[in-house]
Amino acid sequence: MKTLQDIKKIAALGAGTMGPGIAQVYAMGGYQVTMWTRSEATREKAKAALRAQLDTFAQEGEIKAEDVESIYARVSFAMTVEEAVAGADFIQETIVENRDAKAALYQQLAACVGPDVIIASNTSAMNIFEIVPEQLLPQQLICHWYSPPQLIPLVEVVKSEQAPQELADTAMALLKKCGKTAVYMKKFIRGYIANRLQQCINQEVFYLLEHGYCDAEAIDLAVKASFIPRACVLGLCKRMDFGGVDMTANNFRNHSYEMPHPPADEPIPHVLEEMVDRGELGIKTGKGFYDYSDVDIAVGSSGNILINISLFHFLYLPIFSESTAF
Repeated sequence: MKTLQDIKKIAALGAGTMGPGIAQVYAMGGYQVTMWTRSEATREKAKAALRAQLDTFAQEGEIKAEDVESIYARVSFAMTVEEAVAGADFIQETIVENRDAKAALYQQLAACVGPDVIIASNTSAMNIFEIVPEQLLPQQLICHWYSPPQLIPLVEVVKSEQAPQELADTAMALLKKCGKTAVYMKKFIRGYIANRLQQCINQEVFYLLEHGYCDAEAIDLAVKASFIPRACVLGLCKRMDFGGVDMTANNFRNHSYEMPHPPADEPIPHVLEEMVDRGELGIKTGKGFYDYSDVDIAVGSSGNILINISLFHFLYLPIFSESTAF
């Protein structure tokens, strides 16, 4: 089984929305990375996106300008899966969320990957352990990155039941070495931790909007001035410790807040469906909950929005610093 010291080369399979950012993180961590994607057009977009992201990091002072070329040079591109994984110690799969596509890829991996190579999927919602061939399960993990992966610290880690704990420990050590905040989950559940909590909040957001209790601006102002900054320091469970677990119990016992349950025949809230139908998809279309028509939005060659790194670091670095209180 590979240890952290054994990992020298990483294969990143998939170069779409997440792939270039993940490859960047591993390359900035000092690793040789080989990327693979089926499409030549996607490959060229990934190269351009990677270069643009590194240039932005240099402009923001996150890396030295003279290091851009050496980091970029650590990432190569392969034409086939077999070429990409040859000699790899760790494989990060980030291809499209399509069961058949993932099943086909893992069949290829079963035929060309040794038993000591660590394989991690970035699947957002699929139980990859039900898809991969049985022979790969002892070396299979999920490492679910949060978008944009080059900026957001979180990676949620789950191992298969057949994989030893040491496999997850090695993956988490690798992620930590690359500057990520790796969170271990005891077993798989769709949505993991962060997406499940966010979906619960989203459900209530649309309930408040649809029933006319407030508007989007009021919701954003309320959360930014209350539990969001508090959660950044304490989290959710420690917050209950500080407030008193008995107080939380009383809220449940007394039905202090009756939470709505969406009707079974309503797959998405009406407000959300109407926004999508109108083409109000957010920044990328110039309008969502807010109007962005007069805002100069920088868009990379990959079609992704270039996010201000300084803003993210202002918000996140104090939270994830090892010296943070609590």
